[in-house]
Amino acid sequence: MAALLPAEWIKNWEKGGKNEFVQLCRALSENKNHDVGFRDIQQALYELAYHVVRGNLKHDQASNVLGDVIEFREDMPSILADVFCILDIETSCLEEKNKRDHFTQLVLACLYLVSDTVLKERLDPETLESLGLIKQSQQFNQKSVKIKTKLFYKQQKFNLLREENEGYAKLIAELGQDLSGNITSDLILENIKSLIGCFNLDPNRVLDIILEVYECRPEYDDFFVPLIESYMYMCEPQTLCHILGFKFKFYQDPSGETPSSLYRVAAVLLQHNLIDLEDLYVHLLPGDNAIIEEHKREIVEAKQIVRKLTMVVLSSEKTEEKEKEKEKEEEKTEKPPDNQKLGLLEALLKIGDWHHAQSIMDQMPPFYSTSHKPIAIALCQLVHVTIEPLYRRVGVPKGAKGSPISSLPNKRAPKQAESFEELRKEVFNMLCYLGPHLSHDPILFAKVVRLGKAFMKEFQSDGSKQEDKEKMETLFSCLLSITDQVLLPSLSLMDCNACMSEELWGMFKTFPYQYRYRLYGQWKNETYNSHPLLVKVKAQTIDRAKYIMKRLTKENVKPSGRQIGKLSHSNPTILFDYILSQIQKYDNLITPVVDSLKYLTSLNYDVLAYCIIEALANPEKERMKHDDTTISSWLQSLASFCGAVFRKYPIELAGLLQYVANQLKAGKSFDLLILKEVVQKMAGIEITEEMTMEQLEAMTGGEQLKAEGGYFGQIRNTKKSSQRLKDALLDHDLALPLCLLMAQQRNGVVFQEGGEKHLKLVGKLYDQCHDTLVQFGGFLASNLSTEDYIKRVPSIDVLCNEFHTPHDAAFFLSRPMYAHHISSKYDELKKAEKGNKQQHKVHKYITSCELVMAPVHEAVISLHLPKVWDDISPQFYATFWSLTMYDLAVPHSSYDREVNKLKVQMKAIDDNQEMPPNKKKKEKERCTALQDKLLEEEKKQLEHVQRVLQRLKLEKDNWLLAKSTKNETITKFLQLCIFPRCIFSAIDAVYCAHFVELVHQQKTPNFSTLLCYDRVFSDIIYTVASCTENEASRYGRFLCCMLETVTRWHSDRVIYEKECGNYPGFLTILRATGFDGGNKADQLDYENFRHVVHKWHYKLTKASVHCLETGEYTHIRNILIVLTKILPWYPKVLNLGQALERRVHKICQEEKEKRPDLYALAMGYSGQLKSRKPFMIPENEFHHKDPPARNAVPATVQNGPGGAGMPTSLTINTVRLEEGTAEETADKLKEKSQGVVKVINKTVNAAPKVTTSNGNSASNSKIIKEKDDKEKSGKEKDKEKKDKTPAATPEMKALGKDGKDKPKEERANKEEKAREIKEKTPKSDKEKEKVKKEEKASKEEKSKTVVTIIESKSTAEKEREKEPSRERDLAKEMKSKENAKGGEKVPVAGSLKSPVPRSETSESEREQKRRKVDTHSSPSHSSTVKDNLNELKESSAKHYINHTTPTLSKSKEREVEKKDLDKSRERSREREKKDEKDRKDRKRDHSNSDREVPQDSTKRRKEENGTTGSSKHSKSESPSDSPRLNEKEKEKNKSKSSGKEKGDSIKAEKMEKSSSGSKKESRHDKEKTEKKEKRDSTGGKEEKKHHKSSDKHR
Repeated sequence: MAALLPAEWIKNWEKGGKNEFVQLCRALSENKNHDVGFRDIQQALYELAYHVVRGNLKHDQASNVLGDVIEFREDMPSILADVFCILDIETSCLEEKNKRDHFTQLVLACLYLVSDTVLKERLDPETLESLGLIKQSQQFNQKSVKIKTKLFYKQQKFNLLREENEGYAKLIAELGQDLSGNITSDLILENIKSLIGCFNLDPNRVLDIILEVYECRPEYDDFFVPLIESYMYMCEPQTLCHILGFKFKFYQDPSGETPSSLYRVAAVLLQHNLIDLEDLYVHLLPGDNAIIEEHKREIVEAKQIVRKLTMVVLSSEKTEEKEKEKEKEEEKTEKPPDNQKLGLLEALLKIGDWHHAQSIMDQMPPFYSTSHKPIAIALCQLVHVTIEPLYRRVGVPKGAKGSPISSLPNKRAPKQAESFEELRKEVFNMLCYLGPHLSHDPILFAKVVRLGKAFMKEFQSDGSKQEDKEKMETLFSCLLSITDQVLLPSLSLMDCNACMSEELWGMFKTFPYQYRYRLYGQWKNETYNSHPLLVKVKAQTIDRAKYIMKRLTKENVKPSGRQIGKLSHSNPTILFDYILSQIQKYDNLITPVVDSLKYLTSLNYDVLAYCIIEALANPEKERMKHDDTTISSWLQSLASFCGAVFRKYPIELAGLLQYVANQLKAGKSFDLLILKEVVQKMAGIEITEEMTMEQLEAMTGGEQLKAEGGYFGQIRNTKKSSQRLKDALLDHDLALPLCLLMAQQRNGVVFQEGGEKHLKLVGKLYDQCHDTLVQFGGFLASNLSTEDYIKRVPSIDVLCNEFHTPHDAAFFLSRPMYAHHISSKYDELKKAEKGNKQQHKVHKYITSCELVMAPVHEAVISLHLPKVWDDISPQFYATFWSLTMYDLAVPHSSYDREVNKLKVQMKAIDDNQEMPPNKKKKEKERCTALQDKLLEEEKKQLEHVQRVLQRLKLEKDNWLLAKSTKNETITKFLQLCIFPRCIFSAIDAVYCAHFVELVHQQKTPNFSTLLCYDRVFSDIIYTVASCTENEASRYGRFLCCMLETVTRWHSDRVIYEKECGNYPGFLTILRATGFDGGNKADQLDYENFRHVVHKWHYKLTKASVHCLETGEYTHIRNILIVLTKILPWYPKVLNLGQALERRVHKICQEEKEKRPDLYALAMGYSGQLKSRKPFMIPENEFHHKDPPARNAVPATVQNGPGGAGMPTSLTINTVRLEEGTAEETADKLKEKSQGVVKVINKTVNAAPKVTTSNGNSASNSKIIKEKDDKEKSGKEKDKEKKDKTPAATPEMKALGKDGKDKPKEERANKEEKAREIKEKTPKSDKEKEKVKKEEKASKEEKSKTVVTIIESKSTAEKEREKEPSRERDLAKEMKSKENAKGGEKVPVAGSLKSPVPRSETSESEREQKRRKVDTHSSPSHSSTVKDNLNELKESSAKHYINHTTPTLSKSKEREVEKKDLDKSRERSREREKKDEKDRKDRKRDHSNSDREVPQDSTKRRKEENGTTGSSKHSKSESPSDSPRLNEKEKEKNKSKSSGKEKGDSIKAEKMEKSSSGSKKESRHDKEKTEKKEKRDSTGGKEEKKHHKSSDKHR
């Protein structure tokens, strides 16, 4: 420590040192920090005195300055004495005598400053002697020892013989007298003093007697407490505590029992602070350690009991042992040792000394003290008293009197609560110490709950200030804590008290469900572990639950239900947890359990809802079975239980619905199963794919018909439950969010959730998601009021663009809104004007439709690219998506069916003799009312449908704009309307088919029905393959309805003529948009229509066989589902049916062991197919194979469908090659070519066969065309000019898109082709040879793993070798032509066997090429052409990659192809000249053939020859084209080049042309770009060149 006195001060003491020191002492004295000042002054004085001792300063100088300083502080003399004491000790040890002398002189000089007594206290006796303050130090020491002995060690001996008994007798009489008069404690105290003095009484014994008398007269607190208090002034404070302690000690023998009167006296003295608790506590037994040990032992015992309860007991002996053990334990607990601490605690509580009671409780383990019933009851009583005024004010229910509780007489008891704030401060704390032991006092439990209810009422009413709100928040959180720590645990310990449960629910229902569930969670998972009693209760509850559940069956639901009810009143969480675990294992328990839950309280139902959610959210459970393809059975059982229990009982749904929404938000759709079950059971809306057609028909009617005939189960009494579900959804704003989440999650299932999951499971989840959306949307549509619906569902563009809802789902959600809206507008208009005429009504309806739908038409424009609206109008799009089956047709047969059922029921009621008359009457009334409702509903729907059809009639002219082509229009219609909707739901599937028929019947402009049906039937492989299981079922329904219509038209010429004859949908010529000529010759006649239908059936067979042979699970499953659905209308033709049967039989054999679900499907279909066999007919009955007599070819061919790029829809299956020889075929073909509208299928696979017998027809046509050149008239030229206008040509483009919109079945592999050839059982020898060779080729392919394309070439070559050279030349020429057209080759026997005469083929090719020139000449369309090209390229590339397995790597292929292309370009010029010469020769040889050919042909040929550049666009016009074929061509060309020279030259020409035409099918980007450059730069040159060559040719 630094010196406070510098040496300079001492040196210059007189000059300035003295003043400095005084200043320092003054400053230190004034220091506010008392301790610091005190220490510093001590140090300053010590340093001053030390300088004197060392001789640096004179003692008189020091004494003077100390005299000045002494008045600065009151305790300065004491400080100085301390300093002298220290120096005394220090100097007495020193050897230098002079320092000791200096010290003595200093003390002597300062004697006037410090009193003698202080110095005598502090200094050594020897020092005192030397100072002269005492005479002799020795005597002084002896005297002090004597005094100490007398003070501390000598006992006061009362002479007991001097004490007189009379004195005690008088004392007792004095204390025991009647105290009711004016006697005060002061008076008595004076008397007691006199008695002590007079009779020499021992004051301690007197105090003991006062306490004894007080024990016996507890009612006189007011007298004894002041008496003892006054008496204590004469005694030492500890005396009273010691006397009490001795009293308690007296009773501490094992057999002793402390009297309650003693506890009470001690408690009162504690309350009046006459003794300290700490002082008394040490006298009480048992010690705290013993208490803690006992508490631990209790917990261990509780756990042992639990273990014994959960043990499996095997024999009756063991149970006996168990009982004995229980008895022993009971005996143990009966006699607890006397616990004085608890006794005192009870007494404190009884007199209301909460402060001291709390201190004792804090010394013990939690809830240890209150686990003793007397203490719990005493504390409860204290709480009763404290809450009394508040309870009387706000808690007493109306009409209840109640028994008021008087307050404690003692003023020191806790203050009674008048407000909720005081309740929180005083009572809540007491309740926390009570914990689960509030169960001892159910009345107090009820009071606390009622106060809670009253508080919640106040809490939820608004209008309080901010400060009050904060207080209320605090109070609310305290109330939740009390509920968690006290109320729920206490309920667990109450013995099945249903009233308490209901009382508690009264408060709980005011909490939001989040708080409630949190409380249940704590109760279930934490509370039961907090106390030994609760541990036991949990084990007993589980034990009892097991007992009940083992015996629960459908027969004993009532008695078991009562037992479950009893058990649930106290411990619902434990019970339900066990019940749910059983349900998850055994789903047959669901029904009995649901029925047995009818004796539950409202609180228990709420707890059940929580337990269900907790079970669902259990993270340890796997949601999938081990095979990863199906949802776990526990989840399915829980979902089913959920639906049943929520329907039957009034349980709040919000938590469950929010849980499902949260799971969806997290991207998990498993739990939609729950929502699906809940909606199904509560609203009675079933979602099933297995509906019969009758049910489906009923579903298209009104609500009443749906309920009666639309569902499997008879839906009854769902009104209340569906209302509950609706309220839950609306109150918590979950209706729309759930819809949107489901709609978004559908794709989420595939792209996010799907991940590594099995495709089957992903499909299942997708279906579940979709079905639940449809079901849920249906529920909202039928249950929400118009206002609710319109308020909640946003407009269609917001749904799609902002919420990213898929379009089909968005319209599904909005559709009811439009219907509601239109009907309400219509009602308004009807009311406004009372016009009863039907026309007026229709007009009003149309007006209301326009008002409602106009904004929708605007909104849908943003959903698709502007290009879309070139073909279909937004109005058409919106109309399609906003209507339903209810709007299109009335299901009269369904209405009749249900009415007849009711009539039968009524007749049965009449006939029933046993039924009592009043019941008969009731039942009949019910049936009659239903019947009337149904008939009224039918009438209403009929009027509605008529109005809708009127509206459609007016709208239809603006529906299809067809600015590009009719084909493109159909593409858009299928792509954006039909396909998305037909797989949305079963009713939508039916709706789509009906809508197509309706658009046809309305004679809608620009709608080609033929094209539409063709596109639907021609290629179903990819649509089927990309469906989920349920979508396949719906797609099957759609195809079934489409086939039904087609079959109806096919069945009878009269029907066909009536429904299709003059309809624009059956025009076979696709004219310019503006011109719809009704020329009869343009219509497809009945017989040709039958050919077309046969082709469709054949296409369906081909696709089905392909899917069945892939081996892919999804393909096989889906095609079997689709085939099962379309069984009523397909297969109709015997040989197609047999082909299918063989494939299905094969599947049955292959999948029996591997995939049992496929096996089951196949077996099911196989059986049904066999039963249909008698109804199948041979092919020649299905369509006439012999064509009508020869006619002149109608001039309509000039603009014929082949030229217009009609798809194969109109390819006429004139002849099947397997019927008869090739020669017959040729003749028939010639005849057919003249009598039938020419519609071309570019199937070159037939070319080699045709040329064997019909080589002439192709070459003849060329000479005819030469002649026709001369016969051209001006009129026809004019017509052509018309045809050239841009409007005519766009027809072509859509077909280019087929590659994208429609899957191509021709990608089937080689084996399939070989099998089909077998099926068709060829008859001619040549054909048999071909078949053998093809089989051989396919075997080779298998062994070599070479790309299949090369084989097709080899079979073609073998055939060619058999032909005469002329025919071979012709075949080559035809092939080169085909390549010029874009390499449109179809694999041998892979497509239709319907060869077409060459004259037609070449003519239609030219027609196409002429149209392509038009396309080029029309700048307005060039961009679209390019788009289509690019799309085609992309799609072909995709298809090629998906469906081939090239043996070369891509880079190598590119190199090879590039080299080939270069070679071919060098040789191309020479080949052309050579080829043209050959053609001229051939023409001369065959110049005497038929001459009836269209007159325009020569001109067209000129144009055609100039358009190799443009011929690209015709490449993939027909659906039978296949991108893969073009690759095959290239492969063929390569293989040929290595063979013969002749082959080489052909190849070169092909390659030249394919480089401009079919090369666009390549899947390599490099080639695409090359092609583009070439097209842009050299297109013009090529055109000129080809014009020249064509002139030369002529």
